[in-house]
Amino acid sequence: MRIAALILAAGSGTRFGSATPKQFVALGGVPIVARAARAFAAHPRIDRVMLVGPVESLAAACPDFPKAGLVPGGATRQDSARAGLEALAAAPPDAVLIHDAARPLVPARVIDAVCDALAGGAEAVLPALPVTDTLKRAEAAVVTETVPREGLWRVQTPQGFRFGAILAAHRAVAGQSLTDDGAVAEAAGMTVRLVPGSEENLKVTTPDDLARAEALLGAHLTPRIGTGFDVHRFAPDRPLMLCGIHVPHPLGLAGHSDADVGIHALCDAIYGALAEGDIGTQFPPSDSTWKGADSALFLKHAVNRVAARGGRILHADVTLICERPRIAPHAAAMRERLAALMGVAAGAVSVKATTTERLGFTGRGEGIAAQAAVTVVLP
Repeated sequence: MRIAALILAAGSGTRFGSATPKQFVALGGVPIVARAARAFAAHPRIDRVMLVGPVESLAAACPDFPKAGLVPGGATRQDSARAGLEALAAAPPDAVLIHDAARPLVPARVIDAVCDALAGGAEAVLPALPVTDTLKRAEAAVVTETVPREGLWRVQTPQGFRFGAILAAHRAVAGQSLTDDGAVAEAAGMTVRLVPGSEENLKVTTPDDLARAEALLGAHLTPRIGTGFDVHRFAPDRPLMLCGIHVPHPLGLAGHSDADVGIHALCDAIYGALAEGDIGTQFPPSDSTWKGADSALFLKHAVNRVAARGGRILHADVTLICERPRIAPHAAAMRERLAALMGVAAGAVSVKATTTERLGFTGRGEGIAAQAAVTVVLP
C-alpha cells in the first residue's frame, strides 16, 4: 500500500498557556511538531509526509522538511484535515494516517498497528487505550453520577483511513463540528476499528504534559561523550577568530576556513559523540567551497546532525591553549556565541584558557591549540 501521513499543526494551543502554540514549543531541544514529523518520515511504511498549519512557522520549526510538503491549515482541526487531504488528492495514496502534531513521541509500533489493520482490509483504524479510571459526571464540582467505564476507550492518533473514503467523508461533513477524524468516518457510515495505542503516545496539552514527555524522552536517551582537539599556527593578514568571535590581535590563524580552532575542536567533539568522523570528514580542506568559510557553518552542521539523530547537546567545554592573546576578557562573549550557535543556554557552555608554561609551540607563541568535550544524549 502507498501510505501518506498528515501531521496537523494548526491549533492555537490555548490550554497550554504559552504565547507560543504548543506544537512549536521545544521538547528536548527540538520543536514538538518536528519530533512528530520525524517519527513518520523515518518510518519505512510511510511514503509521503505533509505538515498542515502556519507555513512560515512550520518552515522555521522544521528547516529540513521539504517546503512542498507544507500546507496552510484551516480555522478548525476538521478544516485542516480536509486541507491536507485535498493537497494529497492530486496524487492520491491508497491510505492516509492523520496525526496530531501535539503527540511527538508516537512509537513506531503504533504506526505499524494502524498500517497492519489497513493492509488487512480495514477502512478506518484508531489506536486506543481502554479507560481504567473511574469516571464521574459533575456539575459545579459536585458529582451527579458515576459513569460506567465498560466499553469506553481513549482514542489517540495516528488515525488511519482508506484515502478515497475519508476524503469523501470530510467533504460530506464540511461545516459540522466533529472532534476527530474517527468521528468524521463514523458520520459517513464507515466501519471504525480499534488497535492498541500506547501510554507513550501522550498528547501535550498542558505544561504538565510537556514535563511528562520530557521524562519519557529522557528515559529513552543514552548519554555519550565526545572529545576534540585542533591546532592552528599564527599567520599574518588574517583576523583572529576564536569560538565564533573576532579577537583583536596582530596575527590570525592559518587554515583553509577562518581557522577558528575553538569551534573546530568543538565540532570534532560533537562528531565524535555521534561516531560520525571529524570536521575533515564532513568538510574536506580539499574542497574549495570552504575556503575562508565562517566556522559557525560547521558548528551548525554538527548541531543539526545531533537533532537529526533525535538527540540533544547537554553541555560543552572548550579549552584554548596559548600564551597570547589573553582569553579571559573574551570568554563570556565566546560562551554566548557558542551557546547561540548550539541552541543551548549559556550556562551549558564553558570556555576557558590555559598556557603550557612557555613549553612547546604554543609556549613559543607559534600558534593556538584547543581541546573540547561535549555531552550529548541520543536515542
